[in-house]
Amino acid sequence: MTKSELIEKIAAKNPHLMLKDVERIVAVIFDNIIAALAKGERVEFRGFGAFSVRNRSSRLAKNPRTGEQVKVEERKIPHFKIGKQLFELLNKKN
Repeated sequence: MTKSELIEKIAAKNPHLMLKDVERIVAVIFDNIIAALAKGERVEFRGFGAFSVRNRSSRLAKNPRTGEQVKVEERKIPHFKIGKQLFELLNKKN
């Protein structure tokens, strides 16, 4: 699902909201999630999962084209941990 598909689905289920308002709501939600992660905070949606930031330490890597060793700097990467309710929904036995 893309961001525009999400906006369309929310707008379809809430006909009293204008499409521009739904776009603004989704943009504000995403902006706040991004801002929280940028500050190193954890963002949790009960039953769905939690986003957090992890540090990946610096290391030596190999350039696949030349075989030369390259130093990769320390980085921050996003991490998602699935919530129990979503995990059970995805893995339920039929």
